[in-house]
Amino acid sequence: MSARPQPVEGQNCGTGYAPNAEGIFVPRVPITHRDEDYDSHWFAALQDMQLRHFWYRGRHRFLYHATKRAVRAWSAQRSAWSMIDLGGGCGGWVNYLLARKLSSVRELALADSSLPALERAGRQLPAEVARYQVDLLHLPWQERWDGAFLLDVLEHLPDDKAAMQEVARVLKPGGLVFVTMPALQFFWSYNDEVARHCRRYDRASLARLAEAAGLRLVDSRYFMFFLSPLLWLSRIKAGRAGLTAEQKLQLAAQAHQVPPGPVNAVLAAIFGAETPLGHWLRFPWGTSIFGLFQKPGAQAKQGEGVRIQGAH
Repeated sequence: MSARPQPVEGQNCGTGYAPNAEGIFVPRVPITHRDEDYDSHWFAALQDMQLRHFWYRGRHRFLYHATKRAVRAWSAQRSAWSMIDLGGGCGGWVNYLLARKLSSVRELALADSSLPALERAGRQLPAEVARYQVDLLHLPWQERWDGAFLLDVLEHLPDDKAAMQEVARVLKPGGLVFVTMPALQFFWSYNDEVARHCRRYDRASLARLAEAAGLRLVDSRYFMFFLSPLLWLSRIKAGRAGLTAEQKLQLAAQAHQVPPGPVNAVLAAIFGAETPLGHWLRFPWGTSIFGLFQKPGAQAKQGEGVRIQGAH
Protein backbone atom coordinates (compact mmCIF):
# COMPACT_ATOMS: atom_id res chain seq x y z
CA MET A 1 0.00 0.00 0.00
CA SER A 2 1.00 3.61 -0.47
CA ALA A 3 2.45 5.64 2.40
CA ARG A 4 -0.69 7.79 2.64
CA PRO A 5 -4.30 7.20 1.52
CA GLN A 6 -4.76 8.74 -1.89
CA PRO A 7 -7.79 10.83 -2.96
CA VAL A 8 -9.22 8.25 -5.36
CA GLU A 9 -12.84 9.44 -5.42
CA GLY A 10 -12.37 10.18 -1.73
CA GLN A 11 -11.69 6.48 -1.01
CA ASN A 12 -15.06 5.54 -2.51
CA CYS A 13 -16.84 8.40 -0.72
CA GLY A 14 -17.57 10.17 -3.97
CA THR A 15 -16.33 13.66 -4.82
CA GLY A 16 -17.67 15.08 -1.54
CA TYR A 17 -14.58 13.90 0.38
CA ALA A 18 -10.87 14.71 0.15
CA PRO A 19 -7.85 14.16 2.44
CA ASN A 20 -6.78 17.03 4.67
CA ALA A 21 -3.22 17.85 5.79
CA GLU A 22 -3.39 15.03 8.38
CA GLY A 23 -4.40 12.46 5.74
CA ILE A 24 -7.96 12.25 7.11
CA PHE A 25 -10.74 12.09 4.53
CA VAL A 26 -13.03 14.98 5.39
CA PRO A 27 -16.28 16.12 3.74
CA ARG A 28 -16.37 19.30 1.73
CA VAL A 29 -19.45 20.24 3.76
CA PRO A 30 -18.07 20.42 7.33
CA ILE A 31 -19.25 18.05 10.06
CA THR A 32 -19.49 19.20 13.66
CA HIS A 33 -18.83 16.64 16.38
CA ARG A 34 -21.74 16.60 18.84
CA ASP A 35 -20.27 16.94 22.32
CA GLU A 36 -23.74 16.28 23.72
CA ASP A 37 -23.43 12.72 22.33
CA TYR A 38 -19.81 12.15 23.41
CA ASP A 39 -17.75 14.82 25.16
CA SER A 40 -14.49 15.41 23.26
CA HIS A 41 -12.48 16.03 26.42
CA TRP A 42 -12.59 12.28 27.21
CA PHE A 43 -10.57 11.31 24.10
CA ALA A 44 -7.15 11.86 25.69
CA ALA A 45 -7.97 9.48 28.55
CA LEU A 46 -9.72 7.10 26.18
CA GLN A 47 -6.63 6.52 24.06
CA ASP A 48 -4.64 5.32 27.06
CA MET A 49 -7.55 3.28 28.44
CA GLN A 50 -8.02 1.40 25.16
CA LEU A 51 -4.44 0.17 25.43
CA ARG A 52 -4.25 -0.76 29.12
CA HIS A 53 -7.55 -0.65 31.02
CA PHE A 54 -8.91 -4.07 32.07
CA TRP A 55 -12.37 -3.30 30.65
CA TYR A 56 -11.10 -2.51 27.15
CA ARG A 57 -8.71 -5.45 27.23
CA GLY A 58 -11.60 -7.75 28.13
CA ARG A 59 -13.99 -6.26 25.60
CA HIS A 60 -11.40 -6.43 22.82
CA ARG A 61 -10.62 -10.05 23.63
CA PHE A 62 -14.33 -10.99 23.64
CA LEU A 63 -15.03 -9.10 20.42
CA TYR A 64 -11.98 -10.43 18.61
CA HIS A 65 -13.09 -14.00 19.28
CA ALA A 66 -16.54 -13.16 17.87
CA THR A 67 -15.03 -11.44 14.82
CA LYS A 68 -12.69 -14.32 14.06
CA ARG A 69 -15.51 -16.88 14.29
CA ALA A 70 -17.83 -14.81 12.08
CA VAL A 71 -15.19 -14.21 9.40
CA ARG A 72 -14.41 -17.91 9.31
CA ALA A 73 -18.09 -18.88 9.23
CA TRP A 74 -18.70 -16.79 6.12
CA SER A 75 -15.34 -17.47 4.45
CA ALA A 76 -17.04 -19.44 1.66
CA GLN A 77 -18.95 -16.29 0.65
CA ARG A 78 -16.11 -13.80 1.33
CA SER A 79 -12.42 -14.54 1.02
CA ALA A 80 -11.33 -10.91 1.54
CA TRP A 81 -13.07 -8.52 3.92
CA SER A 82 -13.20 -4.74 3.98
CA MET A 83 -14.15 -3.56 7.49
CA ILE A 84 -14.65 -0.20 9.18
CA ASP A 85 -14.94 0.88 12.81
CA LEU A 86 -17.69 3.52 12.92
CA GLY A 87 -17.54 5.90 15.85
CA GLY A 88 -14.18 4.32 16.62
CA GLY A 89 -12.65 7.40 18.28
CA CYS A 90 -8.89 7.09 18.73
CA GLY A 91 -8.62 3.77 16.88
CA GLY A 92 -7.94 1.40 19.78
CA TRP A 93 -10.01 -1.44 18.33
CA VAL A 94 -8.56 -1.08 14.83
CA ASN A 95 -5.07 -1.14 16.32
CA TYR A 96 -5.95 -4.30 18.28
CA LEU A 97 -7.26 -6.04 15.14
CA LEU A 98 -4.21 -5.06 13.10
CA ALA A 99 -1.88 -6.55 15.72
CA ARG A 100 -3.64 -9.92 15.40
CA LYS A 101 -3.42 -10.03 11.60
CA LEU A 102 -6.66 -11.69 10.55
CA SER A 103 -5.57 -12.87 7.10
CA SER A 104 -9.07 -12.58 5.59
CA VAL A 105 -9.31 -8.86 6.40
CA ARG A 106 -7.70 -7.01 3.50
CA GLU A 107 -8.85 -3.50 4.48
CA LEU A 108 -9.44 -1.84 7.83
CA ALA A 109 -10.64 1.73 8.23
CA LEU A 110 -11.65 4.08 11.02
CA ALA A 111 -14.44 6.65 11.07
CA ASP A 112 -15.60 9.20 13.63
CA SER A 113 -17.20 12.63 13.75
CA SER A 114 -14.33 14.03 15.86
CA LEU A 115 -11.28 15.31 13.99
CA PRO A 116 -9.15 15.47 17.20
CA ALA A 117 -9.92 11.80 17.85
CA LEU A 118 -8.96 10.83 14.29
CA GLU A 119 -5.76 12.88 14.58
CA ARG A 120 -4.88 11.01 17.77
CA ALA A 121 -5.57 7.73 15.97
CA GLY A 122 -3.09 8.69 13.26
CA ARG A 123 -0.28 8.63 15.84
CA GLN A 124 -0.68 4.89 16.43
CA LEU A 125 -2.20 3.50 13.21
CA PRO A 126 -0.25 2.73 10.03
CA ALA A 127 -0.76 5.11 7.11
CA GLU A 128 -2.65 2.52 5.03
CA VAL A 129 -5.57 2.62 7.51
CA ALA A 130 -7.89 5.22 6.00
CA ARG A 131 -9.51 7.62 8.47
CA TYR A 132 -12.83 9.29 7.70
CA GLN A 133 -14.70 12.10 9.41
CA VAL A 134 -18.36 11.08 9.15
CA ASP A 135 -21.81 11.76 10.47
CA LEU A 136 -23.28 8.39 11.49
CA LEU A 137 -26.70 9.53 10.36
CA HIS A 138 -25.44 10.51 6.88
CA LEU A 139 -22.71 8.09 5.83
CA PRO A 140 -21.02 8.75 2.47
CA TRP A 141 -20.99 5.23 0.97
CA GLN A 142 -23.39 2.85 -0.71
CA GLU A 143 -22.88 -0.93 -0.26
CA ARG A 144 -19.17 -0.32 0.35
CA TRP A 145 -18.19 -2.50 3.35
CA ASP A 146 -18.23 -6.23 4.14
CA GLY A 147 -18.23 -5.57 7.88
CA ALA A 148 -18.76 -2.66 10.26
CA PHE A 149 -18.19 -2.20 14.00
CA LEU A 150 -20.31 -0.01 16.30
CA LEU A 151 -18.62 -0.36 19.68
CA ASP A 152 -20.33 1.41 22.56
CA VAL A 153 -21.68 4.03 20.19
CA LEU A 154 -25.44 3.55 19.78
CA GLU A 155 -26.24 4.25 23.43
CA HIS A 156 -25.04 7.84 22.89
CA LEU A 157 -27.39 8.53 19.97
CA PRO A 158 -30.96 9.75 20.44
CA ASP A 159 -31.98 7.94 17.23
CA ASP A 160 -30.16 4.61 17.31
CA LYS A 161 -32.53 3.07 14.75
CA ALA A 162 -31.69 5.71 12.13
CA ALA A 163 -27.97 5.07 12.71
CA MET A 164 -28.41 1.33 12.23
CA GLN A 165 -30.40 1.93 9.04
CA GLU A 166 -27.51 4.02 7.71
CA VAL A 167 -24.99 1.32 8.61
CA ALA A 168 -27.15 -1.28 6.86
CA ARG A 169 -27.24 0.89 3.74
CA VAL A 170 -23.44 1.10 3.45
CA LEU A 171 -22.95 -2.66 3.89
CA LYS A 172 -22.65 -5.00 0.93
CA PRO A 173 -25.39 -7.66 0.68
CA GLY A 174 -24.63 -10.31 3.30
CA GLY A 175 -22.40 -7.89 5.22
CA LEU A 176 -22.08 -8.03 9.01
CA VAL A 177 -22.43 -5.46 11.79
CA PHE A 178 -20.66 -6.11 15.12
CA VAL A 179 -22.18 -4.09 17.97
CA THR A 180 -21.42 -3.69 21.67
CA MET A 181 -23.30 -1.50 24.12
CA PRO A 182 -24.12 -1.17 27.84
CA ALA A 183 -26.60 -3.83 28.94
CA LEU A 184 -29.71 -3.94 31.10
CA GLN A 185 -31.47 -0.94 32.59
CA PHE A 186 -30.94 -2.63 35.97
CA PHE A 187 -27.32 -1.43 35.81
CA TRP A 188 -28.21 2.20 35.05
CA SER A 189 -26.23 4.57 37.29
CA TYR A 190 -24.70 8.02 37.60
CA ASN A 191 -22.00 6.83 35.20
CA ASP A 192 -24.56 6.48 32.39
CA GLU A 193 -25.72 10.03 33.09
CA VAL A 194 -22.20 11.48 33.03
CA ALA A 195 -21.31 9.44 29.92
CA ARG A 196 -24.46 10.84 28.25
CA HIS A 197 -26.03 7.49 27.54
CA CYS A 198 -29.58 7.55 26.20
CA ARG A 199 -30.36 3.94 27.13
CA ARG A 200 -29.02 0.47 27.97
CA TYR A 201 -29.90 -2.63 25.94
CA ASP A 202 -31.10 -6.21 26.33
CA ARG A 203 -31.45 -9.06 23.87
CA ALA A 204 -35.06 -8.12 23.04
CA SER A 205 -34.09 -4.54 22.20
CA LEU A 206 -31.37 -5.84 19.85
CA ALA A 207 -34.02 -7.91 18.04
CA ARG A 208 -36.19 -4.80 17.68
CA LEU A 209 -33.20 -2.80 16.43
CA ALA A 210 -32.49 -5.46 13.80
CA GLU A 211 -36.10 -5.40 12.59
CA ALA A 212 -36.14 -1.61 12.37
CA ALA A 213 -32.93 -1.60 10.30
CA GLY A 214 -33.94 -4.47 8.04
CA LEU A 215 -31.17 -6.71 9.37
CA ARG A 216 -31.06 -10.27 10.66
CA LEU A 217 -29.90 -10.72 14.26
CA VAL A 218 -27.42 -13.60 14.01
CA ASP A 219 -26.25 -13.61 17.62
CA SER A 220 -26.67 -11.67 20.87
CA ARG A 221 -25.05 -12.35 24.23
CA TYR A 222 -24.16 -10.58 27.44
CA PHE A 223 -20.59 -10.21 28.64
CA MET A 224 -18.71 -8.79 31.61
CA PHE A 225 -20.71 -11.26 33.69
CA PHE A 226 -18.09 -12.24 36.28
CA LEU A 227 -17.37 -8.65 37.34
CA SER A 228 -20.97 -7.40 37.17
CA PRO A 229 -21.69 -7.81 40.93
CA LEU A 230 -18.63 -5.71 41.79
CA LEU A 231 -19.66 -2.96 39.39
CA TRP A 232 -23.27 -2.99 40.59
CA LEU A 233 -22.27 -2.74 44.25
CA SER A 234 -19.82 0.10 43.65
CA ARG A 235 -22.35 2.16 41.69
CA ILE A 236 -25.26 1.45 44.01
CA LYS A 237 -23.13 2.59 46.94
CA ALA A 238 -22.23 5.78 45.10
CA GLY A 239 -25.83 6.36 44.06
CA ARG A 240 -27.12 6.06 47.61
CA ALA A 241 -24.61 8.64 48.79
CA GLY A 242 -26.70 11.41 47.22
CA LEU A 243 -23.91 12.69 45.00
CA THR A 244 -23.88 16.17 43.58
CA ALA A 245 -23.35 16.70 39.85
CA GLU A 246 -19.74 17.69 40.54
CA GLN A 247 -19.09 14.54 42.61
CA LYS A 248 -20.58 12.37 39.85
CA LEU A 249 -18.23 14.02 37.37
CA GLN A 250 -15.25 13.34 39.64
CA LEU A 251 -16.20 9.66 39.97
CA ALA A 252 -16.59 9.38 36.20
CA ALA A 253 -13.14 10.92 35.75
CA GLN A 254 -11.73 8.27 38.12
CA ALA A 255 -13.44 5.57 36.05
CA HIS A 256 -11.56 6.94 33.01
CA GLN A 257 -8.23 6.13 34.63
CA VAL A 258 -6.39 2.82 34.51
CA PRO A 259 -6.48 1.18 37.98
CA PRO A 260 -3.19 0.48 39.80
CA GLY A 261 -1.14 -2.24 38.12
CA PRO A 262 -1.92 -5.25 40.37
CA VAL A 263 -5.64 -4.39 40.56
CA ASN A 264 -5.85 -3.86 36.81
CA ALA A 265 -4.07 -7.18 36.18
CA VAL A 266 -6.44 -9.15 38.45
CA LEU A 267 -9.54 -7.58 36.95
CA ALA A 268 -8.20 -8.15 33.43
CA ALA A 269 -7.63 -11.83 34.23
CA ILE A 270 -11.18 -12.25 35.58
CA PHE A 271 -12.75 -10.48 32.59
CA GLY A 272 -10.44 -12.33 30.20
CA ALA A 273 -11.75 -15.67 31.50
CA GLU A 274 -15.07 -14.92 29.78
CA THR A 275 -13.41 -15.63 26.42
CA PRO A 276 -14.02 -18.12 24.92
CA LEU A 277 -16.37 -19.35 27.69
CA GLY A 278 -18.95 -16.66 26.94
CA HIS A 279 -19.08 -17.78 23.31
CA TRP A 280 -19.72 -21.43 24.22
CA LEU A 281 -22.54 -20.71 26.65
CA ARG A 282 -24.86 -17.77 27.12
CA PHE A 283 -24.40 -15.75 30.30
CA PRO A 284 -27.78 -14.85 31.90
CA TRP A 285 -26.74 -11.21 32.26
CA GLY A 286 -23.76 -8.90 32.04
CA THR A 287 -23.05 -5.19 32.13
CA SER A 288 -22.45 -5.21 28.36
CA ILE A 289 -24.09 -6.91 25.40
CA PHE A 290 -22.73 -8.04 22.02
CA GLY A 291 -24.83 -8.26 18.88
CA LEU A 292 -24.02 -9.63 15.42
CA PHE A 293 -26.31 -8.47 12.61
CA GLN A 294 -26.38 -9.40 8.93
CA LYS A 295 -27.70 -7.52 5.93
CA PRO A 296 -29.94 -9.65 3.71
CA GLY A 297 -29.11 -10.16 0.06
CA ALA A 298 -27.62 -12.65 -2.40
CA GLN A 299 -24.68 -13.64 -0.24
CA ALA A 300 -26.79 -13.75 2.90
CA LYS A 301 -29.09 -16.25 1.19
CA GLN A 302 -26.14 -18.40 0.20
CA GLY A 303 -24.97 -18.43 3.82
CA GLU A 304 -28.32 -18.97 5.52
CA GLY A 305 -27.23 -22.43 6.64
CA VAL A 306 -24.18 -21.03 8.40
CA ARG A 307 -24.63 -20.75 12.16
CA ILE A 308 -22.21 -19.30 14.65
CA GLN A 309 -21.50 -21.85 17.36
CA GLY A 310 -23.80 -21.22 20.32
CA ALA A 311 -25.92 -18.67 18.46
CA HIS A 312 -29.71 -18.80 18.53
